[in-house]
Amino acid sequence: MSTSSATLPPRPMLHALAKNWWLLLLRGIASIVFGLLAFVWPGLTLVTLVLFYGAFALVDGVIALVAAFTGGAKPAPTWWLVVVGILGLGAGIATFVMPGITAILLILFIGAWALVHGIFEIIGAIQLRKEIDNEWMLILSGVISVLFGLIVLIAPGAGALGLVWAIAAYSIVFGISFVALAFRLKTHRHAPA
Repeated sequence: MSTSSATLPPRPMLHALAKNWWLLLLRGIASIVFGLLAFVWPGLTLVTLVLFYGAFALVDGVIALVAAFTGGAKPAPTWWLVVVGILGLGAGIATFVMPGITAILLILFIGAWALVHGIFEIIGAIQLRKEIDNEWMLILSGVISVLFGLIVLIAPGAGALGLVWAIAAYSIVFGISFVALAFRLKTHRHAPA
């Protein structure tokens, strides 16, 4: 028995992912490259992460303060921009003054991010399972993210080198799963309307 394509339910989420499969491919490749570089230069990776965060916090703080004290319509109340700016400057200065503490806090933040990111990937995969076969690739990357996040949050002091290697391995596996998903989505064909 053949089902005509006119009776198939619309799959907007799947079609949007398939249309932009190359974005998933780029994310996967970037993740793999980052992971490989982190294995090659683990110490440099941790220092770079901390310093990039410090630079980001400083720049963000300055921009918030400039936005608070310049004329025109503001997206947030002035006092809020001042508070955000001062906190950003404080975080940036603290990062450069106490990089060790910042490294631990940054590692905890990465763990929390991986945990939340993985949960949302699993939720997305569960929603996609009605629209695509083999959604296990997205579920796998979500499970890996959740496990990685939990490990980092449970044992942040296990050693910066070990955590950088864990980040590198996670990044490579995550990237491979996204590359595989991207190529799977590339072959998806939309049913005619």
